[in-house]
Amino acid sequence: MSDNRHYLGHRKRLREQLATNPAQLADYEILELLLGHVLVRVDTKPLAKELLTRFGSLYGVFAARPAELRAVPGFGPQLENFWRLWRETWARMGESRVKEREVLCTPAAVAEMALARLGPAVKEEFWIALLDTRNRLLAWERLSSGTVDQAPVYVREVLSMALERAASAIILIHNHPGGNLKPSVQDEEITARICRAAHDLGMRVLDHLVVADGRYFSFQSQGML
Repeated sequence: MSDNRHYLGHRKRLREQLATNPAQLADYEILELLLGHVLVRVDTKPLAKELLTRFGSLYGVFAARPAELRAVPGFGPQLENFWRLWRETWARMGESRVKEREVLCTPAAVAEMALARLGPAVKEEFWIALLDTRNRLLAWERLSSGTVDQAPVYVREVLSMALERAASAIILIHNHPGGNLKPSVQDEEITARICRAAHDLGMRVLDHLVVADGRYFSFQSQGML
């Protein structure tokens, strides 16, 4: 029995265009194809358009929180797992590009890695990048995960990790899930305390980055270190 479902021919045409001229595909068509890898027997165009309407862009769809995605009719557990895999893949790609660089010399280089990992996070997380004497990345580790507006961090844990890796320099990174890039008073206080303690051990704190909504705030660039 032949399958006359109209979207099959449409999806085939999208795949052919993807193979020959992908730049001509609209954002919703890219999303259609992506959703079609999970919803094989479903017309994914309505869901793709609804997601873009709700979240504004492909990045917005990617960065949407799980609860927000589940609220969209048709976005079920299978897609949620696929999104989780997609995000993890994107995060690791961002991290690998930074890890392959010989020297981390700008806030933007570290922000690229941080945004890939922390952009979609729904809770505040505190990470640390440890570097050698030439500012090459030795380690990229999560120190803590907290609530929507705070993640506990302790000076002794930062320095203990740096000493364990024989690091010469430290870059602090955390996210603000609420979207406000402005550092809190607590952010400024913990940065100052870590800077003082690191200095006493002969280590450098190169920067503290706050990331949110695809953007970042650099303590170093703002003259706050």
